[in-house]
Amino acid sequence: MPTAEKIAAVEELSGILRRANGIYLTDFTGLDVPTFGSLRRRLREEAVSCRVVKNRLAILAAKDAGLSGLDALFSGPTGVVYTEEDPVLPARLLASFADGAEGRPVMKAGLVEGKIYIDDELRTLASLPPREVMLGQLVAAVQSPISGLAFCLAGMIQKLLATLNALAEQRKEAEGS
Repeated sequence: MPTAEKIAAVEELSGILRRANGIYLTDFTGLDVPTFGSLRRRLREEAVSCRVVKNRLAILAAKDAGLSGLDALFSGPTGVVYTEEDPVLPARLLASFADGAEGRPVMKAGLVEGKIYIDDELRTLASLPPREVMLGQLVAAVQSPISGLAFCLAGMIQKLLATLNALAEQRKEAEGS
């Protein structure tokens, strides 16, 4: 029989999973308490939250939130790292922290925009630049050919004007002689 505490925990986690843009399941095994505390502080500074969950309750919360395919990933010690902002930011933060902490925590899976990422896909996701940088790169890529065309057309117009000016000068000299 479920207790009121467990029901409340499932409802709370279900709400979190519904609102989150990026959800990552991690294994914190091997991290000592001070290191785990510094990871949580670093995540909190970037508006990313972290909580250790009971797998059984997390599976129920995921089903309640309409997330499928995560059941098998809730095994062993599991932490849920999530954000309501940049969905890739937690992956970058966890990967950079793991580089300095002997590979801990280990990312088990990530859920971004309804797609589950595991293994190499997580590393690729973590290596993506921030959204603003990607938008800037896109604008530069789109703008580059247009700018090139504008400079090319401007150069042709300048050449035409220079030719017309030269012809006008020749006619003035021919009329003047």
